[in-house]
Amino acid sequence: MAPAGALLCEVMMSELALFDYDLPEELIAATPAGRRDESRLLCLERHTGAVAHRAFFDIVELLRPGDVLIVNDARVIPARLAARRATGARVEVLLVRPREPSGIARPPSGEELTWLALLRPAGVLRQGERLALERAQAAVHLIEKHEGGYWTIRIEGKGLRIEDVLRAGTMPLPPYVLKARRRRGMPPELPALDARRYQTVFARHPGAVAAPTAGLHFTRGLLRRIREAGVQVRALTLMVGPGTFRPVRTKRIEEHVMEPEPYHLPAGTASAVRGALAEGRRIVATGTTCCRALEHAARHAGWRAHSGWTDLFIYPPFEFKVVGALITNFHLPRSTLLMLVCALAGRRNALHAYRIAVEERYRFYSYGDAMFIY
Repeated sequence: MAPAGALLCEVMMSELALFDYDLPEELIAATPAGRRDESRLLCLERHTGAVAHRAFFDIVELLRPGDVLIVNDARVIPARLAARRATGARVEVLLVRPREPSGIARPPSGEELTWLALLRPAGVLRQGERLALERAQAAVHLIEKHEGGYWTIRIEGKGLRIEDVLRAGTMPLPPYVLKARRRRGMPPELPALDARRYQTVFARHPGAVAAPTAGLHFTRGLLRRIREAGVQVRALTLMVGPGTFRPVRTKRIEEHVMEPEPYHLPAGTASAVRGALAEGRRIVATGTTCCRALEHAARHAGWRAHSGWTDLFIYPPFEFKVVGALITNFHLPRSTLLMLVCALAGRRNALHAYRIAVEERYRFYSYGDAMFIY
């Protein structure tokens, strides 16, 4: 039987309000750093709570020979589309994934024109309605409405392929980035910048509708230096969807349900992880997406090449079987991403580090600075 204190701690950890912090709006990053690896890096030693301040390019000095650094090579698609109703009212269409996914993280092919999508505003739309896409000779046919603002849609047009549709789309930046730009008098859409910088340098497999943002700080040169230092760099693919960022609406966090996301673990990555775990070498996850995929695989699939779906929700207390260190950005208050950080670093250590980051004027969220938790 668990000690009474441990049980009390577990009950307390279920309260959503415990994962809150105050953030001045001006610290939300509207654009990335001038160079990817010039972002700031807050280093948090999770067993002592000690904090140090570095630049991201110093990560090569913080990794150890023999470490296995895991990155997410999902590629963000320009999934945000502008459409109009017959009345002229504008509707935002966010493509999420082909409606009949095979379970393997793969790029959408040209013939896949039936998608699961998020529509905003969703409340006034009607099943059977057709929306006219802007910047494309196509219509969006609303097939079926689901919970949470999701719809099954079919994109219709003569000789149309999904590539034609995506050419009319923009990068699906998080709403808080667009809001931060408006408040600073900037254009909310910066297409040339976002197409280049809201994408990792190792992005390979198209299909994500949000960037694995911890990976945005790496340059090809920095990755070369990391390999030269004796660190193995291996990739997996997790197609990041909007569910990762959905707010927790329940008072008790264990009642929250994560939306499943597809992932693929290649044979080389599985072998590298298996070997490191057997030899006691450290697995360093780049971002919460890699962390969730690895911890899911440890519990459900093992270290072999495979594809699957994960809805793993990591919050304190949690036993990490794989990840020994984490590179991550700063996350929203009360978010599932912050809860994962608290599970690895300890809630008090993590929130103390966040308070220091606010005091030191770190830049927050997708285009912001990074943490290294070890």
